[in-house]
Amino acid sequence: MLETKGHTADDLCRSMLERHADVISVQKPDVAVKKLKIIIAAALKLSNRKGFQAMSLRDLSKESGVSMGGLYAYFDSKTTLLNMILTEVTDAVDNVLGNPPLEVTQDPIAHLKWLVDAHIRLTEDMLPWFSFAFMEAKNFPAKERDMAVDSEELTESFFAKVTARAIAEERFRPGVTPLLPTLIKPLLQDWYVKRAKFRRRDVTVDTYIAAVQDMVLATCLPLDQLDKTSKG
Repeated sequence: MLETKGHTADDLCRSMLERHADVISVQKPDVAVKKLKIIIAAALKLSNRKGFQAMSLRDLSKESGVSMGGLYAYFDSKTTLLNMILTEVTDAVDNVLGNPPLEVTQDPIAHLKWLVDAHIRLTEDMLPWFSFAFMEAKNFPAKERDMAVDSEELTESFFAKVTARAIAEERFRPGVTPLLPTLIKPLLQDWYVKRAKFRRRDVTVDTYIAAVQDMVLATCLPLDQLDKTSKG
């Protein structure tokens, strides 16, 4: 099980403050983080309600209770704000999926299961951020749309490396497609894109992780390995 760290709203906004010190003019870090939390929460809420493209900075000012002048102390445009949010999403994916426990890396099947667990728990921690990046991507400016696509491809790349290793070591049964990472991605996305559906059905994050792991392994492993691996 993944123990996620560093993905609370405080953590993300503090990272945002450090990363964009050249843009954010507020001098007191605690004040800046507190205000950023309010601004980002309002931006994600408005985007969910009416779409990021339709949201104006005046809308954001009203929703957050931060004056227009106050907003400009944190970013110079709506596009800059978008870039700041997407950068944190991509960085979180890279930091989490790119740093598996050493014991996991010894076995590609264990590593594959860990990646499923790690990604779903990360998106649970950052649910509004990932939902925003996925649902709004088609409306982003070209540069930021590319950022969102790159973030998805980054996720696939971690799964692709482990899949390639499992195939090379003949841990999968013959004929397993190297497109497996592309097929896994929608299962991961469903957790944050269709979160309300799972909530209505009382599906917990642990239950969903186990279901995805079982489905992936059932597609890949030799039949005599399935029971042993699912229990491991």
